[in-house]
Amino acid sequence: MTTGSPGESVMRRMLPRRRDEAHRVATSLELFFDLCFVVAVGQAGRQLALALAEGHLRVALIGYASTFFAVWWAWMNFTWFASAYDTDDVVYRLTTLVQITGALIMAAGIPRMFASRDFALGVLGYVVMRLAMVTQWLRAARGEQGAARAMCRDYALGIALVQVGWVLMLLLPASAIPYVLPVGVVAELAVPAVAERRVQSAWHPHHIAERYGLFTLIVLGETVSAATVAMQSAVDEHQALGRLIPIAIGGLMVCFAAWWIYFAAPIHEHLRSNRQAFLWGYGHYVVFASAAAIGAGLEVAVEQAVGTAHITTAAATAAVTVPAALYLVTVWALHSRHGKAGAAQWVLPSTAALVLACTALGRSGVLAAGLVAAAAVAVGLGLHARRPVQDGSTT
Repeated sequence: MTTGSPGESVMRRMLPRRRDEAHRVATSLELFFDLCFVVAVGQAGRQLALALAEGHLRVALIGYASTFFAVWWAWMNFTWFASAYDTDDVVYRLTTLVQITGALIMAAGIPRMFASRDFALGVLGYVVMRLAMVTQWLRAARGEQGAARAMCRDYALGIALVQVGWVLMLLLPASAIPYVLPVGVVAELAVPAVAERRVQSAWHPHHIAERYGLFTLIVLGETVSAATVAMQSAVDEHQALGRLIPIAIGGLMVCFAAWWIYFAAPIHEHLRSNRQAFLWGYGHYVVFASAAAIGAGLEVAVEQAVGTAHITTAAATAAVTVPAALYLVTVWALHSRHGKAGAAQWVLPSTAALVLACTALGRSGVLAAGLVAAAAVAVGLGLHARRPVQDGSTT
């Protein structure tokens, strides 16, 4: 199926796209969708930084995990659906814009979720996104037949039922919501597995790999932004210059290494079935969340260095090293270990352990973590140069 301008057709028949379609790349609408979603990612990261700087670890972890899940899950569901059924007509575009609107509403509600456990605005935005997705699946069902049509209807029904559950959750006391949230999360995660139990949707491996890579770039951009703020603070706060410059340099090195490691080798050839793709796709929750959390951690480290954060130096350093180590381990598990052999297999797990150990170095910990991450890239390049045939990656 080819895509054209919306003026060619207000609404086409929504048919599945071919999994072997050549030159399948992200559309401008998908890129716009990602850029709008980064507003919600930024809000979650900002609230995480505020909570960590105040020493409210439990609020920070629960609030960030739940809000980032909502952002990631809505993004992921749109991405996999678009990979299989993107028609690029007027109705499809308008429905996608409704989903973007829901994301912005949810982003506006994220500070309330952290500050007072007020989930009303956040749930409203999330439900808007998800109900728009229901209409997409119902439209796809009209163009399918047999088991594929049943799959689309199961998606629509499953998503709708879970949204009813989220709305009912708002009727509960605020103290009960943290216990109900995991139930809703499990229900959301179960919908694709149940819907695709008989037949697999026609997602495109190369397109999916590219879309995930693009979103990884966006969340890493949040870390670059935080490192830039650290550098600006160093210029403005002359008395703290010696403490802030290492944080800025270390943060940039971690970010640069994170990019290099993620894109060292293509992954689309590994995505051959739902079993592989589900594990890979779901695992990216940790990749995206940890990448964005590195940026939040850099903000915390800067605030602690200038004396505005109410936490210890070790805690501020851990705000950077813990998500960085988590990112490295998860990228290794999902990407880098495939096709590795010998010493190259253990470069990233070892690097993650060393980055975590940098927490004990106090104020020098962020810079040390950056140096360790950069060294991992250098080691990977060296091993690749020695074994170019056996190992197709560069880390």
